[in-house]
Amino acid sequence: MAKKPDRNPSYADLIWLWLSTNRDVDGLWVGSMEDKPYPGLRRVEDALQLIKHHDPLNYLRVIRNLDRIWVHLIPSAEAHYERELNACILDERYLLKEEMTLDGIASTIVHEATHARLERWGIIYEEESRYRIEAICLRRELNCLAKLPDSGPLQEQIARTLEWFTTDRDYLSDTSFRDREDQGQVETLRYLKAPDWIVRFAMWLIRRRRARASG
Repeated sequence: MAKKPDRNPSYADLIWLWLSTNRDVDGLWVGSMEDKPYPGLRRVEDALQLIKHHDPLNYLRVIRNLDRIWVHLIPSAEAHYERELNACILDERYLLKEEMTLDGIASTIVHEATHARLERWGIIYEEESRYRIEAICLRRELNCLAKLPDSGPLQEQIARTLEWFTTDRDYLSDTSFRDREDQGQVETLRYLKAPDWIVRFAMWLIRRRRARASG
């Protein structure tokens, strides 16, 4: 029988959630750390309505399998599933890209909700199983997009990504994840207009940690 994994959110996350502007969408908590007028949050709400109107089955799975969709800055990726919060986390920069479309946001939400569904069945996102899990999530995106209007170009892009994963599985390795996390932390500090000395200090800490790991 499927069951939810144990959750243990950090106190910091709970505080940030409490400070977030949020909505209730069919029982799903949808929130954002953005300032007014919350453009990313509004795009998420519109994307959810797009799924609901054109693909009721995948919409039901989103609502059932996720507790939250949270617009927040995440250094490591444009979007990811956060197990401790049972949440789809979407980076505000990702949502507000000039080329980002509602069907792209919708398919991303379906992708991350599929991660949640797999974890309910005990399929954990570990290095040796990541390719198989990502392939399942990408195929679920394609299933949803096939029902959305004017989504042909995005379907082709995701199909190419699925094919690419078969030839470059290093992208999903622990090492690659750490490298993207490190680079993303620096980029996020710059996005937040942190002083140069803080950026340099963060880069020094990253180099020091890597040196210790390799030594």
